[in-house]
Amino acid sequence: MERTKQSTIQEWGDATDARPADLEVAGTRRRLRLLVIAPSHDILGGQSIHAAQLVKEFGKEPTLDVGFLAINPRAPGVLRHLQRVKYLRTAVTSLIFVIKLLVKIPRYDVIHVSSAADTGFILAAMPPVFFGKLFRKKVVLNYHAGQAEDHLRDWRRTAIPTIRRADAIVVSSGWLVDVFARHGLKARAIFNHVELDNFHFRERRPLNPRFLSNRNFDPIYNVSCVLRAFALIQKRVSEASLTVAGDGVERTKLEKLVQELELRNVTFTGLVTPERMPELYDAADIYLNASNVDNMPLSILEAFAAGLPVVTTNAGGIPYVVSHEKTGLLVEKDDAKAVAEAAIRLLESQDLGGSLASNARAECAKYKWDVVRENWLNFYREVAGEGKG
Repeated sequence: MERTKQSTIQEWGDATDARPADLEVAGTRRRLRLLVIAPSHDILGGQSIHAAQLVKEFGKEPTLDVGFLAINPRAPGVLRHLQRVKYLRTAVTSLIFVIKLLVKIPRYDVIHVSSAADTGFILAAMPPVFFGKLFRKKVVLNYHAGQAEDHLRDWRRTAIPTIRRADAIVVSSGWLVDVFARHGLKARAIFNHVELDNFHFRERRPLNPRFLSNRNFDPIYNVSCVLRAFALIQKRVSEASLTVAGDGVERTKLEKLVQELELRNVTFTGLVTPERMPELYDAADIYLNASNVDNMPLSILEAFAAGLPVVTTNAGGIPYVVSHEKTGLLVEKDDAKAVAEAAIRLLESQDLGGSLASNARAECAKYKWDVVRENWLNFYREVAGEGKG
């Protein structure tokens, strides 16, 4: 029997609720009621994709009853118009979010809070942590942000006391474990998972100059560096093409940069839903990433799964995911020339690209759901005081 209900992709899970307690029995053990609080697909990105995957997979578990609450709930009726008005949008959304927290949190045993950094932490993580503890629930803070070092340092009076209120901290990389430890916080790493069955792995022989970038247009992801690198690539390989998937505050700036650099064969796709992403990976041959701040990019893991050799900067936790010259090529941050040279190296050394892709595919084994699943289930039971599941 299905235990979660879904509506549109933008509002997936927003209506999900746990069953009444007297029905929550699997064998001799009561179902653990879990509420996942995270962005919906209205804010398309790593957090929303990760949360959607968790809700989908946990919904299949006989020992769990899973609910979802979006940090960005859609207002009902006429109030939805107010969410289109600058400044009012935040106030209306925050009010609805708090009301939903007060209604939903009492129904669950464990509250899983997906957390970003800075202002996003204040608006989306602090309220559920506070209300979770107010209602004496077990609270898990699932922190994702690549800005963790700056966040914990610059916002220490708000961030660290809030984080300490959580019963447990889960992060997606060993790098974040180390960052939290430097601030006296103990975190456990449970990797993001890649739905390997969604991606068609193929060997790319020959390796063609078809490049892909799949990051939102935020300054921290430095997509402009990818464009500058591509300009250098195209001077060497005139037929090279670049697909740029994503959207964000820098879109106009990036489109203008394409014109200034007189780039050819550059396609902006806009935001792409997770269901369509495998097509983009399959159509490309080399993945480029130039982020300045990062944790554990899901897009790099997806490139691994699809067989694309990866060229990426060494920002944040990326070196914990990509091993230089084994599963990808690492370069320094904001160095367009280095990105271009690494890409040209792949085109000129076809065997290197094949070796990187093969090793990266094998690396994906640690991110498969059956591995990650056991870690999550045991973790939740420990947090709930029930021992390992």
